[in-house]
Amino acid sequence: MASGLLHAQCGAGEGSCVNDVPVVAIVDDDASIRRSLLRVVQSAGYRAEAFASAREFLEWLPQNQAACLVLDVKMDEMNGFDLQKRLAVPIIFITAQDDGSIRERIEKSGAAGHLLKPFQAQTVLDAIQRAVQRSRDGTSYVNVTVRH
Repeated sequence: MASGLLHAQCGAGEGSCVNDVPVVAIVDDDASIRRSLLRVVQSAGYRAEAFASAREFLEWLPQNQAACLVLDVKMDEMNGFDLQKRLAVPIIFITAQDDGSIRERIEKSGAAGHLLKPFQAQTVLDAIQRAVQRSRDGTSYVNVTVRH
């Protein structure tokens, strides 16, 4: 991975866990989505941090890391794809836009997963569990589907 990217792994001595509890970061400009995701993620035993913008998340980063990131695609200032370019952490994109161009861009981005809003709590928890496991394994977050 290129230098300057955030690399997050969850293991002994790693900053992406607090007392061995994975940290899940949530970035969405919709306050109701952030609150809902915080409750769901915390109820599953993860530590959760929520941010209203990519800029807020980036300000948090110098002293912190996350095992995975639940990230809205469409936000003001910096969208989810622009933020992803700065990170090397498993990302689960969430979006209300269900069109082919967004799906294709998400698939090509190497995201750990993507969910269409609204989604069920268990669906997001399953995606987070897979992403956190990839972080713990040190597995590359890039998982691009190649079509022939």
